[in-house]
Amino acid sequence: MQNDDYDNIPFPEPVVIEITDVLDLHTIPPREAKAVVEEYLREAQARGFRAVRIIHGKGIGIQREVVRSILTRTEFVLDWTEARPEAGGWGATVVRLSTTSEGESQLA
Repeated sequence: MQNDDYDNIPFPEPVVIEITDVLDLHTIPPREAKAVVEEYLREAQARGFRAVRIIHGKGIGIQREVVRSILTRTEFVLDWTEARPEAGGWGATVVRLSTTSEGESQLA
């Protein structure tokens, strides 16, 4: 990338966002979703969240499958389920996490 290209980047430095118990993937480019979900899960578990909700959207189910494949191989994920209708229904997944003392903090 040339120096002129950096002038066109709206956020040349990484943008730090607050980690809450909800991650909405609607604003994440699909090609980056896997890495974002993996890092989010690590941070949520490290911060002691017992449960989180990942909003992946309803669509045709590709994002949901990406999310759930990550959950399957993440050692500190206890289980997950579809969100209640008022919390997104099949467009969101609720994930239960072990605390740091209960499980590993590494992705498989």
